[in-house]
Amino acid sequence: MQAGPALERVLFGDVNPSGKLTVSFPRSVGQEPLHYDVLNTGRPADGVDLTQPPTNNHEKYHARYVDEQNSALFPFGYGLSYTTFSYSPLKLSKTQLSADALNHQSEPLHVSTTVTNSGTRAGDEIVELYFRLRGTSVARPVRELKGFRKIALAPGESQGVDFTLGRNELAFWNIDMQDVVEPANATVWIGPNSSEGPSLDFVIAK
Repeated sequence: MQAGPALERVLFGDVNPSGKLTVSFPRSVGQEPLHYDVLNTGRPADGVDLTQPPTNNHEKYHARYVDEQNSALFPFGYGLSYTTFSYSPLKLSKTQLSADALNHQSEPLHVSTTVTNSGTRAGDEIVELYFRLRGTSVARPVRELKGFRKIALAPGESQGVDFTLGRNELAFWNIDMQDVVEPANATVWIGPNSSEGPSLDFVIAK
């Protein structure tokens, strides 16, 4: 019964929205099924301008659409606001972890950033943590959501946000059907959605 007044308050700016998408919205129906946590393709389109149709074989023979971009129109985790937020470069508590130590619940990795309300309106931001593992015994998604925080910031205000990556976040069912942390090369992102935000690499050794 209050859907109408709630919508009116958002449209007229009485309330600053902070919700984020739980799905990826495609640019066209031909992109479906579309989700952010896909497995890596054997022919990634890294370094290729996907906003233009291919003009030669090098641009054509990748995992891409010929007449459309690969990316979502609105990616998973995307949301609108009447203000803007900026993210500082990431900081890691360490750049190398031990898989054996993590499997025995050793000290985890701490990832932090500073979020600033760079606009003129107070607003809430949902800060999202993603990571990727490469070189594991089974293929892992190109990004996995592993945490989020909701913070309220006045115009010009900044706040530090810290996430923890330990065994619970880094373990998965491997090729031997064991729920363990494996040695891997990893990348972590903190940002406003699944396609933006600063990143850093770290290593999980034996």
